[in-house]
Amino acid sequence: MAAIALPASCALHLGEDLIRLQTPPLLSYAELVELGTIDEVSPVLKTKLDKLLTTPFVSNEAYYKGIRPLRTENWQLGPFLRAGFWNIERGLNLDQIKAIFAGPQAFAKEIDTTQTKPESAAYREVLEQVEVFRQSNLLILNEVDLGVKRTDYRDVTRELAEVLEMNYAFGVEFLEVDPLELGTENFEGAAEEDRAEMQKQIKVDESRYRGIHGTAILSKYPIRKVTLKPFSYQGHDWYVDEKKGVAKIEGGKRLVGEKIFLEKVLREIRRGGRMMLLAELEVPELPGNTVTVVATHLEARCKPKGRLKQMRELLLEVKDRRHPVIIGGDMNTTGTDNTPTTVGREIKKRLGSGQFWATQGVKYATGVGLLMDVTVGSFGFVRNHSDPTVRNVFLVGPNREARIFDVMEKMRFADKTCIDFRGDSNRTSDQRSGTLANSNQRNQKGFATTFSTTRTPGRAGQFKLDWFFVKSFAQAPRDIKASYRFAPHFARTLRALNYSVPDRISDHYPITVDLPFAEPQIGSK
Repeated sequence: MAAIALPASCALHLGEDLIRLQTPPLLSYAELVELGTIDEVSPVLKTKLDKLLTTPFVSNEAYYKGIRPLRTENWQLGPFLRAGFWNIERGLNLDQIKAIFAGPQAFAKEIDTTQTKPESAAYREVLEQVEVFRQSNLLILNEVDLGVKRTDYRDVTRELAEVLEMNYAFGVEFLEVDPLELGTENFEGAAEEDRAEMQKQIKVDESRYRGIHGTAILSKYPIRKVTLKPFSYQGHDWYVDEKKGVAKIEGGKRLVGEKIFLEKVLREIRRGGRMMLLAELEVPELPGNTVTVVATHLEARCKPKGRLKQMRELLLEVKDRRHPVIIGGDMNTTGTDNTPTTVGREIKKRLGSGQFWATQGVKYATGVGLLMDVTVGSFGFVRNHSDPTVRNVFLVGPNREARIFDVMEKMRFADKTCIDFRGDSNRTSDQRSGTLANSNQRNQKGFATTFSTTRTPGRAGQFKLDWFFVKSFAQAPRDIKASYRFAPHFARTLRALNYSVPDRISDHYPITVDLPFAEPQIGSK
């Protein structure tokens, strides 16, 4: 495989709609505190909040600095675009993610060699997956911070874009206004001798705190039109519902302080809601020179029918597109209304998991002085834990997520094309066939899972949450005789890469898919 510059015949044709740099007005610390404490905020602040939640950050600085798209090619596909998706868990391990794109030699310094020996096949697999991911020409990222203490107030999208020499679009999903994030929590329920130290640990730099959390699209190709659109249907109110949960716990007279603290650690008081970020890329190798990328993160804290409503909104938004569409994101396809997690991981997500919280503070969340993993919610072993596409069989084999996939498969765009559901064994990374296998890697049973609660060897606590869906030029979702131009190929789930460092880079694994610019020379089976 080689990365080469675009030939002169693929010159970019950019119009006046190419934005060099766009940044919406940010909120002050005082305004964020108001959003976290006053239910009915002032009309002026409400207007500023709405603008921030509907105005994307956009940068084509990489293009204006002379960076031009590279393309990858191999003997199977010819020239192709590799797309990557990753829920990066706030960017808590941003430096390790940046090291991936510095190459295998740089990332080798990050590998935990006590678990992965340099002479082993597992070590070689990690470096091979590094090379796969760093050749992504397009990246979709969920759970991306900007100006939050837990990630050292970093602008995660901008930092990555600068290192990767990519253009970017970023959309605000939530403003983090929980007292733990704002540094205003009084730690009711904690021992008096510990409270002062806890408050010291969460104190924030008010001049740097922006409290922004969202979704990003990074691209080697220039970004033209960008739209940030919150879903009309919000399955969970991250401000009202989260505050109610805390109030209910605190109202229980017989509950001990540890349980109150646990509830405060697991809650997330936020303003905003789930959304979709749409960006049109200038891709001269394709008819119309355009690809629409849709990045989203469907609601975790609702029932599957709530996610179905959000997916319907997304499909309605893109149905008139007559050019290729790439949809990527964490779809939270657990079959239930809670995302599985662990207390230790949640403390790290909220507070950055410094030494204090990894030892002294955590006792208030577990009742003991050790970091103990517990699962939020009840997750029995169900047949759709790693294959949410399986048919729903009432009572015998229920699958409450199946309707999302039914709706997507039946979707027809304005040009009569559809989302590709094909799974050809000779177009997959591990020669396994089945529904969506070309776009999302399958295992012997179901899909390669992309999320896990702990490092357990079994399947418990592992789910297929993260997906790619692609509209190319085929007019039937499973027609192996239809065109495979820009259709998904060789999808991979990079578990080894994610687990190669202590405690994982993220609680989700990165995934990739390859999209050929011309009809690939692969025979269908």
